[in-house]
Amino acid sequence: MRTIIRKQYFDRIIGLKDTPDIKIITGIRRSGKSNLMQVYIEYLKENFDDVNVIFIDFMDLYYEELKEYHALHKYVEDKYESGKKNYLFVDEVQMCPQFELAINSLYTKKKYDIYVTGSNAFLLSADLATLFTGRYIEIHVFPFSFKEYCQYFDEEDKDKLFEQYTIKGGLAGSYEYNTDLDQITYIKEVYETIIHRDLIQKYKMPDTLVLQRLSEFLMDNISNLTSPNKISEVLCANNVTTNHVTVGKYIKYLCNAFVFYDIKRYDIRGKKYLETSDKFYLCDGGIRYAVLGERNMDYGRIYENMVCVELLRRGYDVYVGKLYQKEIDFVAQRGGEKIYIQVSDNISNEDTFKREYAPLLSIKDAYPKMIIARTKHPMYTYEGIRVCDIVDWLLE
Repeated sequence: MRTIIRKQYFDRIIGLKDTPDIKIITGIRRSGKSNLMQVYIEYLKENFDDVNVIFIDFMDLYYEELKEYHALHKYVEDKYESGKKNYLFVDEVQMCPQFELAINSLYTKKKYDIYVTGSNAFLLSADLATLFTGRYIEIHVFPFSFKEYCQYFDEEDKDKLFEQYTIKGGLAGSYEYNTDLDQITYIKEVYETIIHRDLIQKYKMPDTLVLQRLSEFLMDNISNLTSPNKISEVLCANNVTTNHVTVGKYIKYLCNAFVFYDIKRYDIRGKKYLETSDKFYLCDGGIRYAVLGERNMDYGRIYENMVCVELLRRGYDVYVGKLYQKEIDFVAQRGGEKIYIQVSDNISNEDTFKREYAPLLSIKDAYPKMIIARTKHPMYTYEGIRVCDIVDWLLE
């Protein structure tokens, strides 16, 4: 398999080198967590003479005897080398029961720089605060961005690559397969593993049908405001018996496992967050195509999903904007920076274009405003609004 350096994550992990917290690499299955760890280990070995790397991969039978937390602790202590900087890497850490006891004990000794990856079945984002009580920093890894997809395939025709990426998505393991059928099969198997092992088994969920139909409903309703009440009504109408409490709980599980991202609403005029309906965006478009096929292929919503995940990837906090009765697709904030964004498939029609720019023009503050669409033209401005082709924006 061809590999690329994922500079965003590589630079981040280098920047965290020798900081005191435990570094936890999280992300959906097959997003590249283990590969990031391996690349970083090679970097340390090649660029520093005074390092001692202690690496444990619990998928390797060589480390079978360490799947007991006392044994894990002793092994690491025995490998410690005085006078050197000691780096501890543990891959698939969840395979050692009560691993957090060993990791926390090693952390308190203040002589190791610790990095951990694991299955989302046991290292869900919501679990970290309990396992490592304020002692960790999270490095969240997304599937390949479009920019990384272009880097991987190294082809000049960016429009062609974009059409492929819209369908195939960013789970790079699928790129090893030569046929569309095998690629889709790979993605479906990753998805099913998340649903069954990371969620159903972990939470001992009694009704797998509700979870599966709920996930498919959310995929089919990307960009639509919704709530557990509304979803439970739709599922019940389609002979899937459930209630809003179960739906709300299962949505939380799906978001904790990074299958979906929950985007809250923000009242631009009142400058407050709203607690009613949310929008849910899928972690990778390839999963939607693999699970639902071409059903309801609304490219405007697919592009909106792409933009949302890209904003999260770039470190923005993302909200759905509300101004009076109008809606702004995204309010993106990062530190003191704020951007208002509308996303569309095609704005060549005047009515469609007006529908997108009118809500932006009604915002009276001075923060930048942008329309991202499939224009196939260079960037231009309209009434101070930046209008960008989605391909160019994704490659920025």
